[in-house]
Amino acid sequence: MKTRITELFGIEHPIIQGGMHYVGFAELAAAVSNAGGLGIITGLTQRTPELLAQEIARCREMTDKPFGVNLTFLPTVSSPDYPGYIKAIIEGGVKAVETAGNNPQKWMPMLHEAGIKVIHKCTSVRHSLKAESIGCDAVSVDGFECGGHPGEDDVPNFILLPRAAESLKIPFVASGGMADGRSLVAAMALGAEGMNMGTRFIATKEAPVHENVKRAIVEASELDTRLVMRSLRNTERVLKNDAVDRLIVKERELGANLKFEDILEEVAGVYPKIMKDGDMDAGAWSCGMVAGLIHDVPTVKELIDRIMAEAESIIVERLSRAIGR
Repeated sequence: MKTRITELFGIEHPIIQGGMHYVGFAELAAAVSNAGGLGIITGLTQRTPELLAQEIARCREMTDKPFGVNLTFLPTVSSPDYPGYIKAIIEGGVKAVETAGNNPQKWMPMLHEAGIKVIHKCTSVRHSLKAESIGCDAVSVDGFECGGHPGEDDVPNFILLPRAAESLKIPFVASGGMADGRSLVAAMALGAEGMNMGTRFIATKEAPVHENVKRAIVEASELDTRLVMRSLRNTERVLKNDAVDRLIVKERELGANLKFEDILEEVAGVYPKIMKDGDMDAGAWSCGMVAGLIHDVPTVKELIDRIMAEAESIIVERLSRAIGR
């Protein structure tokens, strides 16, 4: 399947594995790339640029296919060493970067001079147009269904994707609610050139997370996510658990007086406890509504091969039959 996204990143299938905290390690990125998609290492999970350089080198040993690095630009006072991380990316020969968070404009010249293609995560058409205007090569359009931060507009992909298609000149992928061949065909019908999957890739054999995490996703339904931190305008979609229940009680009781410090116990530094140790009630962790469509834990190759076979079957057989071809 050839699209502007496969051509842009030099990949076989229009499937991208988005950056995920304490999930996007070399093992998963390499598995996705080897299966024909674009695997992504999560940059800030590596505590220093030196560790990121080692992770890139480790991934390079596992695949000779293109892979990328996610770099999230955080609105913090004590900013990570972004120049160091970008230097590690460039020196590691990485040719794709998924940016997220704050506007990446100041880093674009450095990335483009190194021949790196940039895809920016956006939750609205206006942010997508801004990304296009600063020179991003593509965008990942994240609908309200997505795990993690869906923005504050609450527009689902059935509306957001065609609006993006009406407005953008650069290619974009659909993110949020993507799980299978049906997702891919639907996304492309709505104007996307491929899809980005997060939660679905956590429930794979190669995802380097605790089995409890994978089991929780498989057992969850589409009704088991919650939106937290809305009053802080930092909305995050997470999987329901005891910590999330506590967090929601605090939000309800404190109302407009809620401060980030009030919920530190539920959100700060919890990912290693969940993803590595399998403590499923340690805190709030990002998960999409798409959990309701995830029923197994295949290898990455099995998953991607299945998605592409299903997509082809839908296009060639079901849709063709519908118009009498």
